[in-house]
Amino acid sequence: MSSIELLVNDYYTFLKEKTIVQTDEVSGWVQITTPLLDIYNDSIDLYAKHKNGNILLSDDGQTLRNLELSGASLSRSPKRKEFLRQILLNYGVHWENENNELFLEANEKNFPQKKFNLLSAIVEINNLSFLSKHNVASVFSEDVKGYLDEQDLIYTSHFISRGSTGLEFTFDFQIAYKKTELVIKAFSTINSMNLPHFLFAWEDIKKVREQLTGKHVTGLAIINDEKEVRPEYLEALRTKEAKFMLWSQRHIPENINKLRLQAA
Repeated sequence: MSSIELLVNDYYTFLKEKTIVQTDEVSGWVQITTPLLDIYNDSIDLYAKHKNGNILLSDDGQTLRNLELSGASLSRSPKRKEFLRQILLNYGVHWENENNELFLEANEKNFPQKKFNLLSAIVEINNLSFLSKHNVASVFSEDVKGYLDEQDLIYTSHFISRGSTGLEFTFDFQIAYKKTELVIKAFSTINSMNLPHFLFAWEDIKKVREQLTGKHVTGLAIINDEKEVRPEYLEALRTKEAKFMLWSQRHIPENINKLRLQAA
């Protein structure tokens, strides 16, 4: 077993050991405390309950409440609200306007995938709190889309792929060449919440995609460095053999080649 595979297995173990499940016998709700952190560095909690033969999964409104408290108001920013709508659409999550609850329904067979989808949506929504006024006017993923268009590249937006765990992951963009494939994540900000998610997702789909397509698969993180990017995050990408591009350096030949050399 390779060192990378050992690291991935360690991540699985970490997720399992740090997930706490508690049942409220009165209400019937089950609280699932995850090791992922919200914008206030508290654990992200999900709530599950059997309902009409299915399982209702909810965040109890906490995600959007935290967003409002952080000053990232949805009501005052049409762009931010549109970005939220796109995230929810990507992951099949519903939004109850009255109490700002995010929820979806699952069954026993697809519960792991649905739980993962809700967590993925919450992590991406939390990133809205980091958007500067400049980036609210032009959401970063749209900037990256414009950059790919500028480079005259053919790509697939909101690319979904199933990994070896059976879970489906969404990437912002995918570029397919004859012998290679590139999956891209646009980071409006990179932090301890979204970086492990990207690395886990890319590692999980890599082997499956390579077996299905016969192509070499590469992961690329395009990072908004308007604010300083911590060196340890870039080192984590290097360790996992994922490529990265700082947005301020997107026009230097070395970074353009990270997109174009995939044609080799």
